[in-house]
Amino acid sequence: MTRTADSAIIDEIRQLKAERDAILLVHNYQPDEIQDIADITGDSLELSRAAATMKGEVIVFCGVDFMAETAAILSPKKTVLLPAENACCPMAQKIGADELRLAKERHPDAAVVCYVNSSAEVKAESDICCTSSNAVKVVNSVEQDEIIFVPDRNLGQYAQRFTKKKIFPWEGYCIVHDRITPAMVAEARKAHPGAMLLVHPECRPAVIDLADHVASTSGIIKEVCTSKAQEFIIGTEVGILHRLGRECPHKKCYPLSETAVCRNMKKTDLVKVRDSLKTLRPRITVQADVADRARGAIERMLAI
Repeated sequence: MTRTADSAIIDEIRQLKAERDAILLVHNYQPDEIQDIADITGDSLELSRAAATMKGEVIVFCGVDFMAETAAILSPKKTVLLPAENACCPMAQKIGADELRLAKERHPDAAVVCYVNSSAEVKAESDICCTSSNAVKVVNSVEQDEIIFVPDRNLGQYAQRFTKKKIFPWEGYCIVHDRITPAMVAEARKAHPGAMLLVHPECRPAVIDLADHVASTSGIIKEVCTSKAQEFIIGTEVGILHRLGRECPHKKCYPLSETAVCRNMKKTDLVKVRDSLKTLRPRITVQADVADRARGAIERMLAI
């Protein structure tokens, strides 16, 4: 698509947003041109807060399915759209509600801390949700001494470093982050010997051990923009580099791996955003009884 065509579609999107009283929430891993038209760009926690508090009749969620579900749970009276209808999260698919219920039977005294990268049904079976930016705080906030942590084993193992509670991590993982290896770190360090290494807590423990700083996507952005260092190796999905270039243009940021690409996050495009605003489709809804139970777990997280 040409730049002129893109510009025409962007103008349509802006007009439709005004007509529909819509807000555009965009994850940090989305394509560059989608980030550029966002009302808010952020990580899962920031976008969850925005979905719960921002005015507007329509939420256009440029991300993956569980994010739009979360917005629908928090804003049941609003129309929530997911332009890329088949944009799923493979990690969220690694656990179902039935499996979680079995885990709860095995550990009846444990609290369930559920990463937001999960289905509404799994959230409904959980005591409290967390994101990568607040997982440690959430784990330490619960009364129980034992915790079933779903679905990301790497984030659960990371949280274990900062608590005396016993964490039982589910064997799920993010395909993109779990593929990053210490060998990749060594190669990146060799290529950029003076750069700080920043990685996401969804990475393997062996990779986290090598990092200078561990943070969510928004935490990584904050670190780059406030640090006295001038060069950074970024250990997360490459979409974040666009926002880093906009917000910290005087810093040099290199991807830890050029192959750290979430294909599902890249399924959104300008045409799909425009068409979703035109048709108010695909619309994401959550069954009322599931939403009511899941909402409690999400709101308990947001209250921390």
